[in-house]
Order: sequence, then structure tokens, then C-alpha cells
Amino acid sequence: MTSPDPVVTPVVHVVDDDDDLRQSLVFLFESVGIEALTYPDATSFLEEFDPDEPAVVIVDVRMPGMSGFQLQQHLIDRGYPAPMIFCSAHGDIPMSVRALNRGAVDFLEKPYDHQRMIDVVQTQLEHARERFAESVQRRELAGRLDTLTAREREVLALVIRGLSSRAIARELGASAKTVDVHRARIKAKTEAETLGVLVRDILVLGLDVETPA
Repeated sequence: MTSPDPVVTPVVHVVDDDDDLRQSLVFLFESVGIEALTYPDATSFLEEFDPDEPAVVIVDVRMPGMSGFQLQQHLIDRGYPAPMIFCSAHGDIPMSVRALNRGAVDFLEKPYDHQRMIDVVQTQLEHARERFAESVQRRELAGRLDTLTAREREVLALVIRGLSSRAIARELGASAKTVDVHRARIKAKTEAETLGVLVRDILVLGLDVETPA
């Protein structure tokens, strides 16, 4: 896998129905050189944001229409990798536990402590860059795995299990030479440096080679 592009600077999406709060966060983030985009509700965010742009999302729990939790589930379903920070003036422990259990990175109470907000967001901006880079790598590798035949996927799954060509041949009722041909084709189709590197990337990215993406 390649390293995240150091040039990419993630943005912050602020989704909150409080106009004054949105504007105050824009000023706060601008004071430390962070770009923030704001949205009065979840629907406008979903209509306007770029899902491929690295970002951190700050979202209010209670908003007219779609709630913060509903937005979180929508983004989870889309596989959107941005770190999400929840906020609420009426937060409680069960609410924060629910948000964090579903993947939120923090839960902040209103009114914000400005330095706490900056510290949390600056940390998550770096995580966002890494998450989005990994998401791109996952999509690209999944696309290359999709070019494999069913038999090549079987062979690759057995390679991941650590079997040798001879052991794979016995498992599949084929010759070791045929297995070696499949291994070579897998390496070529996935553009892998080696099968060992390919296996590492598949495991790190959590891809399932036995089920087409």
C-alpha cells in the first residue's frame, strides 16, 4: 500500500441548525488555519458535500428532519470514512455511548470549550487523511480483485491461508504447475509486487477475496 498523500488537507464539515454556532466554529477554525464548511441540516450536507474529499464531520445530535444519529447511519451505509464528532446541548451518557459505539470519535457538550474543540479536530484531521487514503486503496484493490476468475479467487484464498502450491493443488485436485499459473495470473491482474505483499494488503484492508465485491 502507498502512504497517504501529505499534500491533502482535509476540511471540516459542520452540520448544525444553530446559525450562530456554525459561524462561531468557522471563525474558530479559521483562526488556526482550518477550512470549515457549514450546513443547517443533514439533508443539505448530503446534497452538497464531496464524499471523496478528506474531511472531519461535526454534527449536532438533535436537528429538524434527519437527526445526527440518522445521518451517522446513512454515512456508515455509504462507507464514508470521515471521523465524526457528535455534539449536543442535551447530551447524556447513553447518548454518547450510542454515538461512540457506532464509530464516532468523540462526543462534545455545548457550549464548547474552544481549545478542546481545536485539539480534537486537529487530531482527527490527520486521522481523516489516513482514513481516506486507505479508503481509496481499498476501492482500487477491490476493483483489481474483481478481475479474478472464481478459480483464481479460490487459489488466492488458499494462499492467504498459507498453503504452498503443492498443498493448494491437493486441495483443488489440480497440478502444482496449474496452481503456479493461477498464482502468476493473480499477481499480474492485481498488479502486486509479490503475492506476499498482496496478501498483506488484503488483510490490512479487510477485503474478502472469496466473495466478489
